[in-house]
Amino acid sequence: MKYPHFDNTLFMIPARMASTRLPGKPLADICGLPMIVQVAHRAKEADCGRVVVAVDDADVLQAVKAAGFEAVMTSQDHQSGSDRINEALQLVDPDGRIDYIINVQGDLPTIEPEPIRRSIDLLKDPAVDIGTLTVEITDEEEKTNPNVVKVIGSPISPTRLRALYFTRATAPTGDGPLYHHIGLYAYRRSALERFVSLKPSTLERRERLEQLRALEAGMRIDVEIVDSVPLGVDTPADLEKARRILSARTA
Repeated sequence: MKYPHFDNTLFMIPARMASTRLPGKPLADICGLPMIVQVAHRAKEADCGRVVVAVDDADVLQAVKAAGFEAVMTSQDHQSGSDRINEALQLVDPDGRIDYIINVQGDLPTIEPEPIRRSIDLLKDPAVDIGTLTVEITDEEEKTNPNVVKVIGSPISPTRLRALYFTRATAPTGDGPLYHHIGLYAYRRSALERFVSLKPSTLERRERLEQLRALEAGMRIDVEIVDSVPLGVDTPADLEKARRILSARTA
């Protein structure tokens, strides 16, 4: 399927230098490039909009610009990636010409272009505020792992859910699939600006899941079911795996 390049769509990649498990994570080398630059390439390969990296460190800013990508400096005080990309949005588009913002996490260097594009498709429905992704869980251990966030949703098509809840628990009960949430978000600009204006919600604090703030505020999140979970790089072992994956792709 051919996806057009939209002038009103912005890929925003938040890069936070501080990481307890993998210090200096955005600049970690993967096949000769910093990880944050690899993520920028993945967004560029989706070929649906402008790519900007929102950074909080001068070395990361320089690395991104040296690779030919646009970058903007943001505050080191942000508590979440959504706050960081909203600040960056106001800096790079003060006139409000951008309508859609795709938040691609800065630790997803192996994500494929197609799932990114499918998140944008969710916003074709004007009732949808935020789009995100999920994959059916096939590993039994993941079903009870609290680090694997589950989507509870009502099916609205064979490949799409309307999100009702997100949880670290094993849910829903009974027969049927469980879904692993992928932390990539497509926002309408108005939805992002509303979201960051809201205070952290009760269930968000309890589950430690930011997206629950949107649901508790009555915002609609639709979820596209894709085929695989992209590797999130959080540890040295993850980093080595990402190197192997991208090395194999370019071999």
